[in-house]
Amino acid sequence: MSIAVDSPQIGSTEACSPEFYTGPTADFFSYQDLLAPEEQQLVAEARAVLERDVRPIVAEHWNNATFPFEIIPTLAALNLVDLCARGNNFLLHGFMTVELARVDASISTFVGVHSGLFAAAIAQLGTDDQRDRYLADAISLRRIGAFALTEPDHGSDVSRNMETTATRTGASWTLNGVKRWIGSGTFAANVLVWARDTADDQIKGFIVSSALQGFTAEKIENKIALRIVQNATITLDNVVVAERDRLPGATSFRDTNRLLTNSRVWVGWQTVGLQFAAYDCALRYALERRQFGKPIASFQLVQEKLVRILENATTSLGTMVRIAQLQQAGTLRPEHAAMAKASASGRMRESVALGRSVLGGNGISTDFGMARVFADAEALFTYEGSYEINTLVVGRAITGISAFQ
Repeated sequence: MSIAVDSPQIGSTEACSPEFYTGPTADFFSYQDLLAPEEQQLVAEARAVLERDVRPIVAEHWNNATFPFEIIPTLAALNLVDLCARGNNFLLHGFMTVELARVDASISTFVGVHSGLFAAAIAQLGTDDQRDRYLADAISLRRIGAFALTEPDHGSDVSRNMETTATRTGASWTLNGVKRWIGSGTFAANVLVWARDTADDQIKGFIVSSALQGFTAEKIENKIALRIVQNATITLDNVVVAERDRLPGATSFRDTNRLLTNSRVWVGWQTVGLQFAAYDCALRYALERRQFGKPIASFQLVQEKLVRILENATTSLGTMVRIAQLQQAGTLRPEHAAMAKASASGRMRESVALGRSVLGGNGISTDFGMARVFADAEALFTYEGSYEINTLVVGRAITGISAFQ
């Protein structure tokens, strides 16, 4: 499926679109051929929809740090949440994530948090009653969910030092604490809050309505990355949650870690999407931008940068394809996901920097697509386990020695 668009001038916020290319695709080794023909068609249709309905509006929303609620029906129609929550076709979901992140990392993050962390947690760790009450609205994006784990003073060490507490009294729990960097936290209808049980000191999960008394959310301002994502600081002041809204499948942080392992894989796929975006944008610009009477794509140094971006993207994609195969086989281990996320995000950081340099001074202007890609990469490098923490997870697996206690 293809869409017809007029080619913009250099400098348009549409400049990163792959639809404008006649040259080789960023999937240089044709990994997408591993998908069944009908799955490849789904990816192509999703790409066309995202190019037509999402790309034209994200630049303005990114600049203004606002969320484009008008595209939620478009995203719902792609059935991305159900595909993720069911978790039975990891390779297809990965390629869908690439296409979404290729258009905009913020929108990809919105979908990923809602589907891979909120909806998937209910699907995997919830009761039949919770699935009946929450999943249909989550899959259709009628009611948005968020995932509240990180705290102001605890990120990497939140599993051992979580300060948010949950105290049971009869058939209800009272939650107190503060959560930070909660994506979609300013408008989510329901938030999956992780808190330490004061009785047994174990971390448990609770589905918390944002309408409950004592729940407040304040938008985090002045971000330089993922500006469309409405991150919030959430305060829980004696918020009372019914026992029926506690996730029974989450009785310790080990259960939470299963979700985080899959979310690290999701971010790995996102980094491939951003590298594809950097390649698309840099290649198109290099072919159209003329200096010294010829396209800068004819210069050796520019070609070397383009090839390095493509090498990084291809290597990262190959890693993620193998990770998807391990997921499908049920043999993925946390250190696999950690290595994939660390490796792909490190390559991504180099790729977007190379892409920005291809655009020269224009690479720092948000009138050009590359600046948004360059800035958003910084968030992906850090969240869902920073580069450093993920390398230490792998280090612990290969040495048997933990570098953090």
